[in-house]
Amino acid sequence: LALRNALRYFPPEIQKKLVLEFAEELRLYGHIYMYRFFPDIEMRAYPIKDYPCKTKSAAAIMLMIMNNLDPSVAQFPQELVTYGGNGQVFSNWAQFWLVMQYLSEMTEEQTLVMYSGHPLGLFPSHRYAPRLIITNGMVIPNYSTRDEYEKMFALGVTMYGQMTAGSYCYIGPQGIVHGTVLTVLNAGRRYLKAEDLSGKVFVTSGLGGMSGAQAKAAVIAGCVGIIAEVDEAALLKRYKQGWLMEISNNLDHCIARLRDARKNKIALSLGYHGNVVDLWERLVYELDTTGELLVDLGSDQTSCHNPFSGGYYPVQLGFEEAKQLLSTNPGKFRTMVQESLRRHVAAINRLADKGMFFWDYGNAFLLEAQRAGADVEKKGANKTEFRYPSYVQHIMGDIFSLGFGPFRWVCTSGDPQDLATADSIAMSVLEDSIRQGVSTSVKQQYHDNIRWIREAGRHSLVVGSQARILYSDQRGRVSIAMAINRAISEGRIKAPVVLSRDHHDVSGTDSPYRETSNIYDGSAFCADMAVQNFVGDAFRGATWVALHNGGGVGWGEVINGGFGLVLDGSTEAEERAKMMLSWDVSNGVARRCWSGNDYAYETICQAMKENVTLKVTLPQKVVDEDILEQAL
Repeated sequence: LALRNALRYFPPEIQKKLVLEFAEELRLYGHIYMYRFFPDIEMRAYPIKDYPCKTKSAAAIMLMIMNNLDPSVAQFPQELVTYGGNGQVFSNWAQFWLVMQYLSEMTEEQTLVMYSGHPLGLFPSHRYAPRLIITNGMVIPNYSTRDEYEKMFALGVTMYGQMTAGSYCYIGPQGIVHGTVLTVLNAGRRYLKAEDLSGKVFVTSGLGGMSGAQAKAAVIAGCVGIIAEVDEAALLKRYKQGWLMEISNNLDHCIARLRDARKNKIALSLGYHGNVVDLWERLVYELDTTGELLVDLGSDQTSCHNPFSGGYYPVQLGFEEAKQLLSTNPGKFRTMVQESLRRHVAAINRLADKGMFFWDYGNAFLLEAQRAGADVEKKGANKTEFRYPSYVQHIMGDIFSLGFGPFRWVCTSGDPQDLATADSIAMSVLEDSIRQGVSTSVKQQYHDNIRWIREAGRHSLVVGSQARILYSDQRGRVSIAMAINRAISEGRIKAPVVLSRDHHDVSGTDSPYRETSNIYDGSAFCADMAVQNFVGDAFRGATWVALHNGGGVGWGEVINGGFGLVLDGSTEAEERAKMMLSWDVSNGVARRCWSGNDYAYETICQAMKENVTLKVTLPQKVVDEDILEQAL
C-alpha cells in the first residue's frame, strides 16, 4: 500500500523504474522520501523577486518553504525535517515540487489545500480568503497513538509537522533563543531572586534544531551555560555558527571551565560532546566528594516527544552504537532509553534536593520519565503536574496570560538593512507604549523585549531568512504590524514582510503538559482554543493558516496552529493585520481568563475597554468555599 500510494504521483510509464527505489527506501528507512527528486539547487530563502509567481503572497510562501529546508536551518534537510528530529515540511520530495509548481501558478482567486504534506490542489476561492490552508496529522482521536502514527507515516498518508516546520514559519534557532532568554531570566528572578545571573550555572542538553538556541540564550542572559549533545555534527554546526563559544568531550575539562567561569562571573556557553546523564552524574559526584553544588538552574531539551526513534539516546551506549541498536533492535533500544531516563532523573533529584532548581522545557521529558518509572511524582497533584514544574506553569504561563508571545517578522527582500529598519521600528513602538502608560507587569515585559532587540543585532542571530522574533502582546503586535506596513508603503522597507509567530503562543496551542499546563479548571486536555484560533485567523485576514496534531511534546499530546500574514504596504494589509492579530491574542487571553487566571482577567478587561466591540464572558469567583463542601 505504501508503494502504491507513492506511485500515485507518477505516470505509469515510469512507475516500474521508481518502484524498486521506493521499495528499498521503505526497507531501509521505514518511509519513502523519494531521494531521487532531492533538488539540485542551493536551498535557501531567495529574495522574493526571484520567485516566479502571479501573486506576491505565493512567492512569500515559497520563500518560507525554502528557508525551512535550508541546510543551515534544517536539522535533516534531505528527509525534509526542519527540527525536533521528525518535524517535516513535506512527507516526500514529489510533494515539494508539486507545491512549488502550484504556488507559481496560483492567483488571488485560488487557495492551495494541504493534507499532511500532500497538495490536494488549487481550489477556487476569493482574494480575501487565505491563499493556503494546511492541516498536519489530523487523525481520529482514538487512533492518534504512536504506533498508528508509525504505520500511517510509513504509508505516506500523514506526517508530523512539529509546529513551525509543517506551517513553513520556522526562522532557525533564533525562534527559540528569545523565549529561552526570557525563561532563564525569569527563572533567575523566581528561583534565585536574582536580576543579575553572572556566575550562575545553567545545565541542560540538546544543540539540535530548537535546542541549539540554549547556548546563545545562556550568554545573552549572562550566565554560565553547559549544554550536552551526543551528536558531534550538531555540536560543530552550532560552534561554527558562533552560537557555541567552546566545545569539549572531556568532563574534567568541562568541570574546570565551569568552576573558572562561575568564580570569575564570565558569561560562557560550553558544549559537552557526550551524554547529558554523564554530565548530571558527574555533578552529583562533585557534590558528594567536595560538598559543592556547582549548578543553579537545570532543564532538558532532548527530543523526548520522540524518545524511541532517535529523540533521546541512552547513556549506556555511544552515539553510533546506539543508532545501530535503534536500527537492529528497537525493543532493546526502548528498554535502554527508559533505564537511562531513570538514571537521568535520579541525578537531577540529588542536585535538586541540595538547592538546584529544575524545570521541564515542554519536551515531554518528565512525562516520558514518569512512563519509564522515574521518581517524578508530585504527591496529591493532578495528572499534568510533576515533582518539577514545566516552564509554562512557573514562568511562561503568566507571560501568556498577559497576552505576550513569540511574534515574528521576515523581510522578504533578503536585505539585512530591511531587518534593521524593522527592528528599529519595533523598538520605537514598545518605547512609545511605555511612555503612554502600561501596567508594571507589562512594562517589565516591554523592557525585557527592548533589551532583546538591542542584543539581537550584536549577537548575529540570523540563520537563514532575514527574520526577527519578539515577545509582544496584542497592543504591541498590532502597532508593530501597522508601523512596518507604513514603512513598506513609504519605501523604507523595500519588499513585503511576512508576519508570523511560533505556535507556542497565547492562543495557538492546547498542550496539557506545556502551553496549557497552567490551566486548572479541568479543560487543559480540551483543544477548542487552538482549533478556534486556526478558523478565526483564516477568515480574519491570514495569508495562510495551519493546524497540527503534535508539536513539542509529541504526537497525540497536543493540537496547535499557526499563520502567515503578508504585509505589502497596502491599506488592505493593515486592516487584515489589525483584525487578525487582535483575535490571535485575545482568543487565548479570554480562555485563560475563564480558567481563573488573574493576569488574563486584567488583560482581557483592558482589551474590552480599548475595543467596545469586544465582549468576553467573565468568570464569577466562588467567594464562599464552604458552600462547595456543604453541597457535597
